[in-house]
Amino acid sequence: MSSSAGSSRRRTERAWLITGPLALCAVIFSLLLGLAVRPALGNWLLTLVLTAAMIVAAMPTINVVVRRQALGTTFTEIPLVVALYLLPPLSVVLAYTVATLLVQLRRKLLPAKLWFNVALAAAATGLATMVYTGLVHTVLPHQAVGVGPSTWSFLLAAIATHALVGFVAVVAVISVVQGWQAGRELIRAVPPILLTVMINLAVGILIIICLKSTPWALLLFAGLAVAFALVYDTYTQFVRQHRTLAEMYELTKVITESGPEGNLIDALLGRIRSLMQAESATLWLPAQGRHPEVLLTAQEGKSGLLDSTPSPAALREAALARQETMAVGQRLGGDPELRGALVPTSLKDVIVVPLRSGKAVIGTLEVANRLGDTNFFRSVDVTVFETVAAHAAVALENSRLVDRLRHDAYHDGLTKLPNRRRILGALAEAARIRAPGEVVALLLFDVDRLRQVNESLGHAAGDRVLVEVADRLRGCTPSAALVGRVGGDEFLVTLRLESVEAAVELAGQLREQIRDEMAFDALTLDVDTAVGVVVHPDHGSDAATLLQRVDVAATVAKSVPGSVQLYSPALESRSLRRLGLAGDLRRAFDSGELEVFYQPKVTLRDRRLVGVECLARWEHPTQGTVTPEDFVAVAEHTGQLDRLTEFVLREGLRRSRDWALGGHSLAVAVNLSARTLIDAHFPDRVRELLDEHGVPAQLLTLEITEAGVLDGTDRPIPTLRRLRDLGVRLSVDDFGTGNSSLAHLRRLPVNEVKVDRSFVQGMATDPGDLAIVNAVVTLSQQFGLTVVAEGVESELTLELLLDIGCEIGQGFLFSRPLPYERLEAWFGAQADPESISNSELPRLRVVP
Repeated sequence: MSSSAGSSRRRTERAWLITGPLALCAVIFSLLLGLAVRPALGNWLLTLVLTAAMIVAAMPTINVVVRRQALGTTFTEIPLVVALYLLPPLSVVLAYTVATLLVQLRRKLLPAKLWFNVALAAAATGLATMVYTGLVHTVLPHQAVGVGPSTWSFLLAAIATHALVGFVAVVAVISVVQGWQAGRELIRAVPPILLTVMINLAVGILIIICLKSTPWALLLFAGLAVAFALVYDTYTQFVRQHRTLAEMYELTKVITESGPEGNLIDALLGRIRSLMQAESATLWLPAQGRHPEVLLTAQEGKSGLLDSTPSPAALREAALARQETMAVGQRLGGDPELRGALVPTSLKDVIVVPLRSGKAVIGTLEVANRLGDTNFFRSVDVTVFETVAAHAAVALENSRLVDRLRHDAYHDGLTKLPNRRRILGALAEAARIRAPGEVVALLLFDVDRLRQVNESLGHAAGDRVLVEVADRLRGCTPSAALVGRVGGDEFLVTLRLESVEAAVELAGQLREQIRDEMAFDALTLDVDTAVGVVVHPDHGSDAATLLQRVDVAATVAKSVPGSVQLYSPALESRSLRRLGLAGDLRRAFDSGELEVFYQPKVTLRDRRLVGVECLARWEHPTQGTVTPEDFVAVAEHTGQLDRLTEFVLREGLRRSRDWALGGHSLAVAVNLSARTLIDAHFPDRVRELLDEHGVPAQLLTLEITEAGVLDGTDRPIPTLRRLRDLGVRLSVDDFGTGNSSLAHLRRLPVNEVKVDRSFVQGMATDPGDLAIVNAVVTLSQQFGLTVVAEGVESELTLELLLDIGCEIGQGFLFSRPLPYERLEAWFGAQADPESISNSELPRLRVVP
C-alpha cells in the first residue's frame, strides 16, 4: 500500500512541470498589463462583488472524469465576461485568481493540484485580459466601449483564449501525471466544454446589456440562476439514475456470462469500480474450508487485479464482525474510530458492505475514493452499493459451488491430490511450454504391499497409508512439481527438469525421502515404493503415451523391490511379450513345454552333494526361452500360479523318490511366491503330495523370498507354522535384499537362510559385501539356522566362505541348473569314485 501511495504522489508532483511555466506566464502578463494600461487597478467595490460572484459561480461543477482525474467545468466565465467589460485589467486578473484560490482552499486539494489551478487561473485570465484590452485599444481607440457586436467579438476572443489556455494546460498536466493516453482521452470532452463556454459567454453578454439598461435586471438573472440550479439538480439526478441503471444492467450481464471464479472477480470488480466512480474496488473473502483467503483489488489506471488494497483492514473486519455496512468519509460520517483509521491513508471516503450467503457473511465488498477531488460518496451511493453487493454475493456463491464441483472432478477424494484427468492436462501443458533443452519428467510411485495391508488390517488402514504417502510426497517434492494420485496405490509427480539424468536422480531422492516407518497402533510398517520414470520428448509426445509408458517402467521396477526404473522400448516389448504369453502358458502346461531344471547344493568344505533346487524352465516354440521372471509374473496375473507351484513340487518330489530308490537320498528345494503363503489350503496340498510320492517331509525345503516372509504383517505365519508341523524345512531366499534384519527371523519357524548372490559374488572385491555375508553367517549360526551361499563362482569366493564358516553353497563353480537327464550325466562325471560308499554322500570333483 505504501509503495502504491508513494508512486501516486510522485506522479502528482510532476504537475509542477506545468505549474511553474504557468506561474511565470501569469507574472509576465500581469507586468505587461500594469505597464501598458492606465489605470490597471481600480473600482474596488465592484471588484469585490464580482469576486464573490465568481466564487458562487464556481460552486456547481460539471465533472468530466478522465481516469483518476476529474475535469471540472463551472459557470465562472459568466462573471469573468462581466469583469472584462467593467473592471480594469489587473483587477480582472486579481479577482479571478483570488476567487479560484478561495474555492480550491475550500475543496482541500493537494498542494500540487491547488497551485496548478491557481497558476492556471492567473495565466489564462492574464492572457485573456491582454487579448480583450489589446483588441479594444486597437479597434476602438479613444472611443467608449459599447455593447454591440464588436464588443461581443472582443469578449468571444478573450473567453476563447481563456478556455484554450485552460484546456491545453489541463491536457498537458494530465498527460504528465497519467500518461499521454489519458491526455488523448480528454480531447473527447472538448465539445461539451466548448458548448458550456459559449453558453456562459452569451449569458455574460446578456447581463452586460441588461446592466446597461437598468441595474434591476440583476434580480431577473438571480431568479433565473435559482431556477437553473433547481433544474440542473433535477437533471443531474436523472442522469445519475439513468447511468446507474445502465451500469447495473451491464453488471448483471457480467455476472451471468462470466465463467470461472477468477474471471468473474476480475470483471465484477472492474464494473463495480466504474459504476461507483471509485478509484478502487476490493473483494475480501476470508479463508473458509479448502478455500484460501482472497483479497483482490481493481484499481483505476492499473491493468489486472492487485492482491492489496489501500484501505485499512479495520473497516473490513468491522463490517464482517458487525455484519453491517461501514460507510466512512467526509459526506458519509461514520464511526469516529474508523474515520480515524483513514487519517494515515490518502483516502477520503470508503464504503464496505458485507457479502451474505443466506444468514452467513462470506466476505466484504468495498469501494474507496470517489474519483475527483471535489466528488464524494453520499448516502444514496451506499444504497446503490448494497444492491450491487447483494448481486455479487449470489454470483460468488454460485461460482464457488461450480468451482467445488470442478475441483472434485479433477481431484482425488481421499488424498485431495489432483487425479489422472488433472495430471494429464498439466502434463500436456508442461510439454507445450517446455523451454529448449528441458525435459518434462513423469515419475510414478507404486506403493509396495498396500493390498496386504488392506487384507490384514482393513481398508481404513490402507487409506491411512495412502494419505501418509501423499503428505510425504507433497512435503518433499520441489515447489514447481505437481503431485497427483492416479490409481489405488499409484502416485504421479510431474515437473520440468534439465535432463533425463536429473529426473532419475530426483526419483531416487524422493523415494528415499518418503521411505520411512509408519506406525499403526502397535504395528509398524515400512513404507516403500517402486518408481517408474519417463520424460518428454524422449519417451513420448503426448500425455496418454507418457502415462502408459511410465506404468510399464513402474511395473518392471516392482520386480526389484524399492528400485527406480527408467523407461526404455525394451521394457515395453517385454510387457507386450508377457501379455502375449498369458494365453500360451495354459497350453504350455498341457503340452509339456514346461520342465524342471535342478541346481546342486553342495557342502563347501568337503564338496558333497546334499540336495538340489528345483527351477521351472519354459522353452516357447516360437519365442524361444522364456525367463522365469516373465512366466511367473504371467502365472500370478492369470491365476495359474497354484498350478505352476504344484507342477514344480510334483516333479521335484518324483525325482527325490527316484533318487532315494537308487540309493541316494537327496533333498529338493522349491521356490514359493509370497501369494502362496496366504493360501490356507496350501499346507494340506503339500502333505498330500508328500504322501503320494512317499518322500519324507524333511527332504523337502520350501524357499520364500525375504519380502514374502517379512511383509510387515503376520499373515504368512500360520501357513509357515503348519508347514513346519508337517516336518518341511523352510528357507528364506535372497536374504539381504530387503529391509529386515536377522532379528526378525527369530519369530518365524524357518530353518535356513540363503544369502543373495549379489553379496556373495562381490565378496572378493568389496569389503562391504564380505562384511554383510560374514554377519549373516555368524548371526544365523547363533540362531541355529543353516546358511546357504548363492552364486559361488570362483575358488577365491569358496575359500572366503570357508573362512567365515559358511556350510553350503550353490553356483556355477559346481554346476548350472540342469535338466534331469543332464543332471544324472553330470553326477556320474563329477562324483569322486573314491568317496562313494553306502554310508556317505558322494564328493564332487572341482569343475574346471
